[in-house]
Amino acid sequence: MTTYDFDGVADRRPTSSSKWNKYPPAILPFWVADMDFKAPDFILQGLRDRIGHGIIGYTVTPPGLEAAFVDWLERGYGWTIDPQWLAWLPGVVTGFNLAARAAIQPGDGILIPKPVYYPFLEVPANTGGRALLSDLVLDGGKWVMDFDDLSAKAVDASLFMLCNPQNPTGRVYSRQELTQLAQLCLRHDLVLMSDEIHCPLILDESAAHIPIATLVPELLQQTITLFSPTKAYNIPGLGCAVAVIPDSTLRARFVAARGGIVSGIGPLAYLACELAWSDRGTWLPAMIDYLRGNETLVRDVAGSRMTPVEGTYLAWIDIRDLKVQDVQAHFLKHGLGPSFGEQFGGPGFIRFNFGCPRPTLREGLNRLDAALHDSV
Repeated sequence: MTTYDFDGVADRRPTSSSKWNKYPPAILPFWVADMDFKAPDFILQGLRDRIGHGIIGYTVTPPGLEAAFVDWLERGYGWTIDPQWLAWLPGVVTGFNLAARAAIQPGDGILIPKPVYYPFLEVPANTGGRALLSDLVLDGGKWVMDFDDLSAKAVDASLFMLCNPQNPTGRVYSRQELTQLAQLCLRHDLVLMSDEIHCPLILDESAAHIPIATLVPELLQQTITLFSPTKAYNIPGLGCAVAVIPDSTLRARFVAARGGIVSGIGPLAYLACELAWSDRGTWLPAMIDYLRGNETLVRDVAGSRMTPVEGTYLAWIDIRDLKVQDVQAHFLKHGLGPSFGEQFGGPGFIRFNFGCPRPTLREGLNRLDAALHDSV
């Protein structure tokens, strides 16, 4: 069986890394959702071979990419789709904003559970919508949607924006929760946009990712589902994503909204994604198993401050009891650069990215432990 060196530490500062160059060298960064593992060799070698051609020109969507993605959905989720449903994008965040432009009129409500990946919260202002925010609540040690609150706010909404697996809380929503949400969207005639970029990264072996568009047949025609392999295979610098939009009218509005705004996708990004979606090897399962061990190490330090991470490599840690005036300064003082909850709509929390080699993680957890026990 192939073994992989996920413990290997690479110096990323000379690469102009957004993650590592945000802070001075004394600060260990655990903020942006960018892992510190090298991409798998089969992707790197494919890129080397393509570069060997010598010409990196404008590129149309390769037919092999479409075929790989359609097969990946069928293999992974039993979801058979028509390739005509697809709209290709340079990233899922672009898809958030195009979905709103396709689904709402100026002033319409956009219903968003929070805390959530912060670009969700920027969509209403970007697109002329009104933000209708609903707080996730803790129930039995899990972050869940408040359906009473959602139902009350849905009457003023045209679009629901879902993040599943959920960033930053790490939830993988259950079939029951997703079915309840699907029924809510049907009752209120909401377009449902679902960001499912972290779907390959399921850490809880009792959980399973379910694309919400597959649950209720009537909902299919009002869904926009976003996928990309860039998180799971750690190739975020090769931006490529896809929207699955079964309804032809909604898809036409989505595609039209790209005009003059959205750039094309480069050939290396297309290739990397095709290789990722074609993968049937052992690298990804091995990396997920490594992340499971990392998550355990984080919980050993954070304890009840965090709920178990069912999916993603992001821990959502409660720091509301710390008696500190400046939360960011407090963690930086301890040599730690996590993400801070305010930007996700969750003040009093930090998001901690544990997608890194264990030597880096252990040092970061030593600093986290010190910061959590220092309230001065």
